[in-house]
This record gives sequence, C-alpha cells and structure tokens, in this order.
Amino acid sequence: MAATINTPARHTAATAAGKNPVDYVWAIARIAIGWVFLWAFLDKTFGWGFATPADRAWIEGGSPTTGFLKGTGENALGGFFSSLAGQAWVDWLFMAGLLGIGLALVLGVGTRIAAGAGTLMLVLMWAAELPLANNPFMDDHIIYSIVLIGLALAGAGTTFGLGNLPIVQRNPYLK
Repeated sequence: MAATINTPARHTAATAAGKNPVDYVWAIARIAIGWVFLWAFLDKTFGWGFATPADRAWIEGGSPTTGFLKGTGENALGGFFSSLAGQAWVDWLFMAGLLGIGLALVLGVGTRIAAGAGTLMLVLMWAAELPLANNPFMDDHIIYSIVLIGLALAGAGTTFGLGNLPIVQRNPYLK
C-alpha cells in the first residue's frame, strides 16, 4: 500500500483573498515598469529637465527620437536607425507607444498588449545600440523585455490594477 504524506496547507491572508505574495511582486514590477514608460513620455513631451531639456521638449517642436537615434550612427544597424531620427511618423509612433504602454501597465488594463508592444519597442532600442559597450548581448532593454513577458504570463493586471473589472474579464484582449 502506498504511503501518503500529508503536508499542512499554508493559509495566509493573501492566499485566503486569492492572492499569493508573488502576485504583489508582479504588480509592483508592472507599475514600476509602467512608470518608466510613462515618465519617458512626460519628460520628452514637456521637457522637465531630467532626460529632456525644456527647449527640446516635444511641445516646443523638439523630436523625441532624434537624440537617441542620431547617436546610433556608428553602431551595426546605425544607418537604418539614424535614418528614422526626427521623422514625424516615428516621433508620433514612439510617443504613442510610450504613453499607451505606460498607462496600460500602471492601470493594469491591456497588460498583454502593452507587454508585447513594450517588448518590441525595447528590442528595437536594444538593436539600435548593437554592439553593446559593456556586454556582448545583455542590457537593461532585454531585462525589461523579459519582465514584461513575465507580467503578461502572470496576469499581473489583477493585483493593484483594473484587471478585475468585469469588462476586462469579459474581453481577453483587455487583460
């Protein structure tokens, strides 16, 4: 006869409410990375002087992509990426991406779409910097991409977010 080992169930306030401690870690990571995207949008739009001086703000006619993309000219794919710098459609697409990804992650709605779009944006930025100065292939763009994929897989929008709203639950594309 096979022996059965009974282990006591771990019961905490978090698991009683349907949440595990890791759900809170993913939620905090979601909000933190969302803020990185949202802050980049705000600073580039208004030129609050952190990464973007006021005179180069988007609302002052500055290009949010020129600084980064023009600096890639010497890199492996620099010719392609530097040719995109300052084009209005690239600026608008980039800024819409920063805003949309940032808001979606902070609010916890559309996290799957935001994770996919954010991963694409980050991998393109990583490719623009190749070859990397400090590591053969790994940098913060790849780390953020991995975390974004984890957020999508973990369903991180339901903790500290609006992912539990009935409309979100009924429409998988909003998760």
